[in-house]
Amino acid sequence: MSKQQIEVPYGTLDLLVLKTLETMGTMHGYAIARRIEQVCGNDMQLSQGSVYPALIRLQQEGWVRTEWGVSETNRKVKFYSLTAAGRKQVRAEIAKWEKTTALLARFLEAS
Repeated sequence: MSKQQIEVPYGTLDLLVLKTLETMGTMHGYAIARRIEQVCGNDMQLSQGSVYPALIRLQQEGWVRTEWGVSETNRKVKFYSLTAAGRKQVRAEIAKWEKTTALLARFLEAS
């Protein structure tokens, strides 16, 4: 029996991408998606249709910068890295997520 895939709640993907870049450093989009899946134990599958719009959104916010380079397969790709504002945003997103999960935990424990 195969594992059931987990759907990423709206707004969570930005945090996953930012945290991946903070942890791993500069990466191209495909590698970011595969790393997120790896860390999630392959319980989540990300498509290009979700990862790349998130990367564009993060770039527009000024949290991620891009630079063209050559991948390990010798293809021309965009590499993404955090900006100083992106490093600050990682902390803000984590704090927001921790507040949200604490609120949900209190709600679910209420009788």
